[in-house]
Amino acid sequence: MSSVTGVSVTDETPDSDGRDPLPGDNASTGRLGDRLFGGAARGAGIVVVALVTLIGVFLLVQAVPSLADNHENFLTSQKWDVSDADNLGFGIARLLWVTVISSVLAMLIAVPLGVCIALFITHYAPRVLAKPAAILVDLLAAVPSIVYGLWGAIVVGQYFEPVQSFFIAALGWIPLFEDTGASAASTIAFVSVVLAIMILPIVTALSREVFAQTPTAHKEAALALGATKWEMIRTAVLPFGRPGVISAAMLGLGRALGETIAVMFIVSSLPDGAPWSWSIFNGGETFASKIANNAGEFDSPSKTGAYISAGLVLFVLTFVVNAIARIVIERRKAFTE
Repeated sequence: MSSVTGVSVTDETPDSDGRDPLPGDNASTGRLGDRLFGGAARGAGIVVVALVTLIGVFLLVQAVPSLADNHENFLTSQKWDVSDADNLGFGIARLLWVTVISSVLAMLIAVPLGVCIALFITHYAPRVLAKPAAILVDLLAAVPSIVYGLWGAIVVGQYFEPVQSFFIAALGWIPLFEDTGASAASTIAFVSVVLAIMILPIVTALSREVFAQTPTAHKEAALALGATKWEMIRTAVLPFGRPGVISAAMLGLGRALGETIAVMFIVSSLPDGAPWSWSIFNGGETFASKIANNAGEFDSPSKTGAYISAGLVLFVLTFVVNAIARIVIERRKAFTE
């Protein structure tokens, strides 16, 4: 309290954020609520970090003994023989290649298609069509993986033969498109198409949300300067939504890397000792499908450890992908501000 010419005046200084104090700002209930919420949020974050750390430690502890007894180079060997628990020889070269190339191909298909669908729904489709279209795309995420696998292997695979023949005829001289004689319905290329359809809802939904949040002032300013609708999208919408598209792509990539059931149904396993091929028109196994296909061999700690070591690589690969996505988004503060 201060007295000016005999009149009592209450000193009210603005808060640190520049606003005048409001009634209840210093109430004990408000401070208690803030502390409770902050503690709950902090606790949830600690729990998530602890779970991820514990999973990584578990995989590492289980994998180290088998890796120590491994007679092959784990990173470069194409051999996978764990039939003899006392003479293990396994490597992840083939698994890593099939996992990465199938996921990358799926991203090359799904991301451009998802972005185009999102732009159509948010900027081109009439209101009466936009909402049903968004719902239909989102419903794809509710389809179980086993349905995608059966649908791809039984229904769609037969129609992929002309596509494979076209690429082999036009680009067969490139090792990536070499003809290996594998059936079109059981190749890496075909499973990439199925994976692309599976991750399409993720990419589309997140891209649609971030495109819809583009500030109206940005879009109107571009149009006022004489830009066409496409020029407005290219100069205002796409730059604003780029971090969101990147995060959507990374989430989709994580889904593709870990997909199991659909890959098991579609891609044909190669026999041990089969010659190495870079071709996407060949069979193979991903980390996830390898572990699922051979779950019956988990009859000893050494054999189990070999497959857990493959799971550890998949865990690290997924972690790295998400970390890169986080770094990219953090570099673009405009998306989070």
